[in-house]
Amino acid sequence: MKKTFILGAFMAMSMLAAAQPQIKNGGISPQMLQEIQKTQPSSANKALANAIAGNSIDNLAKNFKNQGAFDTNFSVETPKQSIHDQKSSGRCWMFTGFNVLRSDFALRTDSLVVEFSHAYLFFWDQLEKANLMLQGVIDNAKLSIEDPKVQFFFKHPINDGGTFCGVSDLVDKYGLVPMSIQPETFSAENTSKMQSLISSKLREYGLELRNMVNKKAKAANIMKRKTEMLATVYNMLSLTLGEPVKEFNYAFANKKGQTATPVKRYTPKSFAQEVVGRQLNGTFIMAMNDPRRPYYKTYEVEYDRHTYDGHNWKYINLPMEDIAKMAIATLKDGRKMYSSYDVGKQLDRKRGYSALDNFDYATLFNTTFPMNKADRIATFDSGSTHAMTLTAVDLDAQGNPIKWKVENSWGASNGHNGCIIMTNEWFNEYSFRLVVDKKYVPEDILKAEQQKPIMLTADDPLFQYDE
Repeated sequence: MKKTFILGAFMAMSMLAAAQPQIKNGGISPQMLQEIQKTQPSSANKALANAIAGNSIDNLAKNFKNQGAFDTNFSVETPKQSIHDQKSSGRCWMFTGFNVLRSDFALRTDSLVVEFSHAYLFFWDQLEKANLMLQGVIDNAKLSIEDPKVQFFFKHPINDGGTFCGVSDLVDKYGLVPMSIQPETFSAENTSKMQSLISSKLREYGLELRNMVNKKAKAANIMKRKTEMLATVYNMLSLTLGEPVKEFNYAFANKKGQTATPVKRYTPKSFAQEVVGRQLNGTFIMAMNDPRRPYYKTYEVEYDRHTYDGHNWKYINLPMEDIAKMAIATLKDGRKMYSSYDVGKQLDRKRGYSALDNFDYATLFNTTFPMNKADRIATFDSGSTHAMTLTAVDLDAQGNPIKWKVENSWGASNGHNGCIIMTNEWFNEYSFRLVVDKKYVPEDILKAEQQKPIMLTADDPLFQYDE
């Protein structure tokens, strides 16, 4: 009886001990929790807690004094053009690139306008990214499947993000097609399901190719099988985006929408030659502002989206002062530019206005947010999330920028007539990339851009965001 009692008591104590939460070194102990709770505001904070619980944080943090009319006049502004909508897709980089190309065409012709097919070029972008995944798996098949380089391909086999490097590679290789010839499809505007299904096939195919390599299959047989796999992807893309047009008839319209040229027979390559008039590669530099790294150095991103079928993403790291000077020179010549930003930070979406004091989150939560641009990048708190077309700058009497304007790709009714106006202070903190025609780049920067690039991996914090 006594033994039974002792055994029962021991089991009860063991069960009680097992039921207690396990607190390891560095965990939240009862004493630590007590200290945390002692610092919490008094019951006077209850009204604020109720307000935050039942309302949008942005609505509560919005600075009322900053809600008045803001200046929409610009001393330097490029000609306006139609605003497009990328819908539920990550193709802002292509929309922005096309904005620049059609603006350049309008300047050259002075009267003709053109709209390019995003679906056409997106088809080739997706096929090349599928090839990047499969070839990358082949080239790294000897590594463990848990190796970061291998996981890079399997984690995101395909995506719809990109940069202007992709636009230049794709246009030079595949040409362009008018939007009226190959219009948008549902899957072009809503990419998630299409990409989910293609990603599953690519992961399946990637495992097969790894096995072929590690079983010492002949290189010719591996390439033959990869070609068959890409044929399946090609078919899936044709069904969702439309098979790419090979030839078409087209007549240009003027700014009034009237037909202004005779109908002519084109291929995508001959059409691109007429509307772009040159090879894009080699005509521009990509400037980036990354205060974590030395300025006037050139960097390249390993396994960028067009590694096997074009160029890796290469850029020169510059102070914002240099980037601003090149942007102003380009805008003064009537030219728009590809640019990218951490668009969601301090953005008043309804008004299309970005300023550092649009929202006072610090006061609302009784804290501070002191990280600078370098700290935000290093800790994954900020990066280039969205590409937009830089179209205007407002300068003070000394020629210094006060504010900037971009054309967005969220539709004409979004923001300020489809655009976003940003203060220069916001521009310096949250802009990242600018593509500049070499015509507007100083000689010393052109020379520095020719250095052998320092290679970076795709898992760098700055490249975690797909534009």
